[in-house]
Amino acid sequence: MFGTVPAGEEQQLAMGTGDPDSTLVAAARAGDHDAFAELVRRYQRLVYAVSYRLLRDQSLAEDVTQDAFLRAYLSLDRFRGTSFRAWVLRIAHNAALDQLRSLARHRHVPLEAVPERPEPFNPPASVEHQGLVAALEAAIAVLPPDQRAVVLLADVEGLPYEEVAEALAIPLGTVKSRLARARMRLRALLEADPRARELLELSGRLASGESDPRDLATWTQE
Repeated sequence: MFGTVPAGEEQQLAMGTGDPDSTLVAAARAGDHDAFAELVRRYQRLVYAVSYRLLRDQSLAEDVTQDAFLRAYLSLDRFRGTSFRAWVLRIAHNAALDQLRSLARHRHVPLEAVPERPEPFNPPASVEHQGLVAALEAAIAVLPPDQRAVVLLADVEGLPYEEVAEALAIPLGTVKSRLARARMRLRALLEADPRARELLELSGRLASGESDPRDLATWTQE
């Protein structure tokens, strides 16, 4: 199903980019199905996690994840990006937005609405941690989809801003401005929740008045 890639171009793809997956991409483009299977193995969890937290629906997230990798598989001969991870995330993000628009049309639900309570990121280590994770999940869930996407990719998954920009097909400056607005909104949402504020104060996040939402990945994985 892959297009044939000349040997010279294949070598250039593998050596001429900074993508750590470039060798696998080149092999997959040449018809190596095991190479593509390894790419799926590497990023399946990430694509599903981001899709689920955008859609808040397990079945839809599974469909988007499967569809994203299928589309990537069928389009490898046209891939000219610098990051396979960002590319497949862009495909998944676009598919998830299509699903959100469809839900809004058919259910008359605004894009910011949350169809169901999200699952926790990881089993909590303590009651305090459980409460903080739940508060964060709830706050992230009510962000507009564009802000939610940058928070999920940059703050939760830890992707570099440049890769977030590539994944969302937006300028780097837009990533930073959306992230700044999203962090401000998250902070306001958390501080408006008495229980969440208490937990944040107990953990020292607000003691200095300088809590940093970039700690989201740490908070949710401790």
